[in-house]
Amino acid sequence: MTAKRLASAIAFAALLGLAFPGPSFRAAAQAKNSGATITYLKVFKSSYPEYVEIKVSESGVGSFDIRQLDEQPNPQPLQVGAPTVQRIFDLSAKLRNFDGQNLNVHHKLASLGEKTFRYEKGAAKFETKFNYTLDPNASQLLNIFEGLTRQEGDLSDLQRTMKYDRLGVNDVLMQIETDYNNKLIPEPELLLPSLDQLASDDKFLDIARKRARALAGRIRGGH
Repeated sequence: MTAKRLASAIAFAALLGLAFPGPSFRAAAQAKNSGATITYLKVFKSSYPEYVEIKVSESGVGSFDIRQLDEQPNPQPLQVGAPTVQRIFDLSAKLRNFDGQNLNVHHKLASLGEKTFRYEKGAAKFETKFNYTLDPNASQLLNIFEGLTRQEGDLSDLQRTMKYDRLGVNDVLMQIETDYNNKLIPEPELLLPSLDQLASDDKFLDIARKRARALAGRIRGGH
């Protein structure tokens, strides 16, 4: 085979490799493109809600499912801001992404609901379950997810009452205001579109519109 033909054969083989990559090439590409996901799951019978599942990916795209156990699963899309995502994954890393972690206290306590932290990336999957923990990193991570639970619950209640129960809107706003004052909502700016819509819609009671407008102003001002 001449040098020219040999070079052409090598180039053709390279093109075939790009068009039809082998198993190792595909696995490497999939591993590179598959980001990690952290899931928080809480099951607490006879409470409200009884079931909480929140999934957050490294890109901030996720889902939440908040309901009673006898209700059908109904995951909804969730977008989490970059600072919160960074905090979640930093805390997970401090907990070795839950690999071999026993977070539960070693003495008997009343049931506070079974919580699960789960880390998944490609074939890797680690999780830990606990009722109550004293680990500071786990407690901070738990507070973030509990805050996201409260935030999505508040937003769902607001959107539901705006659509179906206009007279109940002010009561929901008072609850959101209380949660905001107590710093229980991790990303209050996500409430702004609904608050702005309410504040500008004269179908709602004036007291609710004023409350929505004031709360939106506080959120924008960081107060």
